[in-house]
Formats: sequence, structure tokens, C-alpha cells
Amino acid sequence: MEEIPGQTTVIVDTTHSAHAGLRPAPLGDVTLTDGFWRPRRLLLRDITLPTQFEQLERTGRLANFRRAAGQMSGRFEGLYFNDSDVYKWLEAASWILATDSDPQLKEMVDQTVSWIEAAQQPDGYLNTYYTLEHPSQRWTNLRDMHELYCAGHLVQAAIAHHRATGSTQLLDVACRFADLIADTFGPHPGQQQGVPGHPEIEMALVELARETGQERYLCLAQYFLDARGHGHLGHSPYHQDHVPFREMDKLVGHAVRALYLSAGATDLLIENGEPELGAALRRLWHHMATRQMYVTGGVGARHQGEAVGADYELPNARAYAETCAGIANVMWAWRLLLLSGRAPYADLMERALYNAVLPGISLDGQAYFYVNPLASDGQPEPGRELYRRQPWFQCACCPPNVARLIAQIPGYIYSLSEDTIWIHHLIGNEAQLTLPSGDSIQIMIRTRYPWSGQVFIEVLTAGSFALSVRIPGWCAHPEPRNRPTVSVNGEPIGGEVVAGHYVTVRRSWAPGDSLCIHLPMPVRHVAAHPYVLENTGRVALMRGPILYCLEGTDHPGVDLRDITVGDHTNYDTSFRPNLLGGIETITASALVTPPEDAWRNALYRPVATDSRTGRPTSLLAIPYFAWANREAGAMQVWLRYVPA
Repeated sequence: MEEIPGQTTVIVDTTHSAHAGLRPAPLGDVTLTDGFWRPRRLLLRDITLPTQFEQLERTGRLANFRRAAGQMSGRFEGLYFNDSDVYKWLEAASWILATDSDPQLKEMVDQTVSWIEAAQQPDGYLNTYYTLEHPSQRWTNLRDMHELYCAGHLVQAAIAHHRATGSTQLLDVACRFADLIADTFGPHPGQQQGVPGHPEIEMALVELARETGQERYLCLAQYFLDARGHGHLGHSPYHQDHVPFREMDKLVGHAVRALYLSAGATDLLIENGEPELGAALRRLWHHMATRQMYVTGGVGARHQGEAVGADYELPNARAYAETCAGIANVMWAWRLLLLSGRAPYADLMERALYNAVLPGISLDGQAYFYVNPLASDGQPEPGRELYRRQPWFQCACCPPNVARLIAQIPGYIYSLSEDTIWIHHLIGNEAQLTLPSGDSIQIMIRTRYPWSGQVFIEVLTAGSFALSVRIPGWCAHPEPRNRPTVSVNGEPIGGEVVAGHYVTVRRSWAPGDSLCIHLPMPVRHVAAHPYVLENTGRVALMRGPILYCLEGTDHPGVDLRDITVGDHTNYDTSFRPNLLGGIETITASALVTPPEDAWRNALYRPVATDSRTGRPTSLLAIPYFAWANREAGAMQVWLRYVPA
């Protein structure tokens, strides 16, 4: 393998990408200090990753590599794509090692890498299912068997491992396999024609090209994108083969596949700047964000096919909203943000992080949601238990996926361009950042965000540069007293501070200068588009970036579907350190309507004048990400609403 460019602990490396608007800041240059994400990342290191490693061992996923290496006997265990769960775990562990010294975790990582390396075949092929079960049938079923999907996750794990540790051991393995794939597939005579039924490798190949400087990996990613929609997978929407990518006008089919493919296409756009590809991606993102996305930032309306669903098809109790789809939405938005520097992409990242990804893992870091409904009546049905997070799944794509995203959090806070430091996410940290000019700048952010809208950004290094800080879109409010403000050393900045945009302060900074951002956080009623019929006459409660819900355990004897709020409702908020790991709660006096006898056991009745009466009740709302961490029971996001 040729010499590899110097390592840097960035997640997506656009440093030398011709069409990137922003360069990422290395994850290793940022130390979390806040009370929200830092404890979760420490929990990931100390509890989640070790227990996931135990699950990988218990379920035979690690043993499959030892068997493929001839180190033990036995047949393949589990689902044919189980290798990918090991790779995602390895990527998560590597990103933790990029910032934390942990001998126990490093030993697990080193052992896993050695098993993977030993399982690789002499020609570079690496897939334990085919090696153990069907060695003569490689590449014969790209539609269904996830060979290239697993290869993509291997490549991403190898890049993370190299960037975190400096070792090329796993990267050499990944490059040998990628070289075999590049020799096998493509448009040239003698090469096999085909595309992966589950997109993922597209992102990985672009990043491998960035990591190694090898153009052939970029060309292969381009081929896999361009070959879609030409019948290699039977023109299947589920497999993202229904039309050529540039002709797509909305996401269809399997939600995770659609989002991973869009993220990979965005990686290609960052490299090649192709106008037609850019137009398609903007069209797809806008359609998703305005017609196909849950208020959480999750995607996937249908259990059947784990599919996106039709426009405005956003059921609550039957929502699928797979945790992996929320993660994929973050990944796509991050790439769009690096491309353009536009705040709506960072807004979506934030929405999905707090409300579509975090619900996927329990507060103790040891149990997971695959599916994320927005309502539950608390009544078990035949064949279905009450919603509870599970310690593992037979198809365990979500647990290590949420682990790798939480591990990456420090790398999502900042970006760089010319003489500007971009602050995308308001997370307490200390950072030593290097501008493209070579100047090193030390910054400290102090905040209780997302519970508080007070953010203090202190500059600890003298220099002339700009700070460009995202003012979240959720701050938009008609009342002047609830509009965001920004000041420098106590003096308001000139110009308007607009929610949903970046505010840029350019000056000669002295050590100790501070930027103070005040983001009022009133409780907001959020309504759904009228075509989302299930939410007609209902609102969701949000405060800051956090979506709230009601749980049955806090409202004994009350059907949550009958709790009614309105313009008249006065909300109080308070931080409860001993509840659900420490959360900001919302309380209010509300109504239970209609009265119990209003319908007299009828399913239908003539329309009657709504008296808007009911019996009083106390409402307690908790963050949606924290639901189902106590007893099993009912949950409701969308509440009945009566306007003043």
C-alpha cells in the first residue's frame, strides 16, 4: 500500500475536498465538559461498549471470525450480515480511544482487529458467512446478502481505527478487500456489473479515498451510484434501484437504505461538485424534511419494508422510525452541512440527535429500541408486548450504530473555514482548534444546554478571526422577549440575530473575551401539517431542542389520549436531578376531556357543540428520549388541543 496521508481524528475528512464549504475539526481536539453529553459518552466507554462486546461474543458474532480464520471449529452463527455489527462496535470503540485512554477497551479492540485480520482470505476477501457457508457463491446475490454493506462497515471501522490509534493494521485489511472489490466491480470489460442491495459502501469508499489518496476508491463509489436504477436489483424501490439516483424526487423504500445512499451521494458531491447530483440531493432533502419526517427527526412510517412511506404518512403508535434511520439522518445532514455551511442542516442534526437517536438507548446504556413509536396505549396485544428496550436483538444493527454516533459527538461541534470557527452545536467543551491559516485557537464553551439557553463562549487565545455560531431554528418567536440575543463582553452585537442562521462575530480577540448567547426557552406548541390527519387537533410540546411526552406512570387513572391543553395552559419547568438521570420537566394544569360519560360507549354520534369542558388534571411531561426507562405503560407525544 502506498504511503497514507497524516492521520487526523475527523469523522468525515473534507480537508482537501474541492467542493466542501467547511473543514471538520478533529474529534481529538475537543474535550467534552458538559453535564449532558459528557456523562453519556463516559457511560458508553465504561458500560455500553463492554456489554456490547459481551453480546458480540455471546451471540457468536466474534466467534464467526475465529472460525473463518481456522482458530476454532463450527458453522456460522446468526444472520448473514452479522459481521457488520462487529465493525460498528469497533468503529465506536475506536472513536472513544481517539480521546480517552482506556486499557481494557484497547485490549478488546486489539483482540477484535487480530481476529478480523486472521479471517481475511488470501485474495483479500472478508465475509465470514460466505467463507464458512458458501465460499463458491461470492457476489452471486448482491440484492439481498449484504456483502458490500458489511464491507462498507469494515472500511469505516478501519478508517476510525487508523485515525484514532495511528495503526494501519486494520486499514491494510480494509484496503486489500477494497482493492478486490474495485477489481471485481465496475463498467469495464471483464468486470462484474451490479450494485449493493443495501447502500453503505458508497460513504466508506469515498472516505477511504480521502484517507489513502487512492482515486480508484472514489471511482468505484461513483460507479455504484451511477449503476442504480438500471435493473441490477430488479428496479426495486426497497433496494433503491427503481430509477437512476439523479431522477429521484423523494425518498422511497427502505428508510435506512435511502438515507445511507443519500449520504454517500453527498460525499461524492463534496468531491466532484456535479450540479445535477447537487440538485437531486437538495430536492430529496427538502421533500423529506417537509413531508416525510417525524417531529423527532426520525424517518420511516411503515413496519412493512421498514419503509419511508407516502407523503404525510406519519402514524404515531405504528411509527417505525428505526433508530438506525435517525442515525442515518444525522450522517446525511452532517455531510450536507460540510458541503454548504447552511444552518437548517445543523438544525436537523440537533433535532434528530436529541429526539430520534437518544431514545434508541436506555439511560443505563444497556438496552435499546429498534422501533421508536410516538404513542402507546399501554395495552399489550397478542404477539406484542409493551414497548421495552431490549438488551440485544437478533438483527442488532441499532445498538452498535447508536454507540458509534455517541462516540463521535465531539467531532460534530465545530468546523473551520479560512479564518472562521463555526460552532454548530451548543455543547460544553474545551477545544484547541487549528485554523487553515495555521493559527491555533483555544476556546471554551460553558452551558447547561439543552436544559438552559445560556451559552458562554470564551476565547482563551489572542488573534484575529471570526466565530460563527448557529442560532437554532427553534428560537424563532414572534414576541421580542423570547427572541435570541448575542453580546460580546457584555455589549450587544450590531445587526439582527436571526433564528435558523449563523451569527458571525469577527474581531481581534484578546484572551478572556467572551461571547454570550441567550436563547429563551419557553414551552412551545408544535402543530403538524393538516395532511398529517392523525395529528389534527393535537399539538406536541417542545422546549429548546427537546421533544416532550407524557407517560402513564405519571398520570395514574387517566387515558393520556384525553389530556387536553390549549392556549390557556400555563407551563412551569423545573430541573429534577433525581428523575431519569436528571431532566428538565414540564408541568401544568390541564383538562381531561371529554368527561367519561360523554360518548356513552358509542363509537359514532352526531356532531355536538364542543363545550370545551372537562375535569382538571395535573400534567407532567418528560423528554421523549427518556420514556420507557421506568415501568412499562402508556406514552403520548401528540396531545389534544383546544385553542383559546
